[in-house]
Amino acid sequence: MIISKELNGYSDIIKRMGTDKRVLATHVSLFTSLFIFWQRDGFISPFAITRKTVMAFSKIASIATYHKCIRELDEYGYICYQPSFHPAKGSLIYWPDGLKATGFKAI
Repeated sequence: MIISKELNGYSDIIKRMGTDKRVLATHVSLFTSLFIFWQRDGFISPFAITRKTVMAFSKIASIATYHKCIRELDEYGYICYQPSFHPAKGSLIYWPDGLKATGFKAI
């Protein structure tokens, strides 16, 4: 079943984040929010997000913190982030190829 594979992959990544000294609770919260939005979109990559909805879901209050964390998740290889800079269009999130080895596969 696709959902159990994705959840197992998510669990593996969260464990990996737990051992990564660079990752803070805000990174994990943001990543979890992205996983849920991906799940809601049917596990299709890339998927679109808006800053406002992701910030609300991940309980990040500061725009600066949001941008810092999403940029760092991209730099650390947990996501591939493509900002849109357009208020009506959402930014795109891709899962990097390295995450696919954990069972985290995009359709």
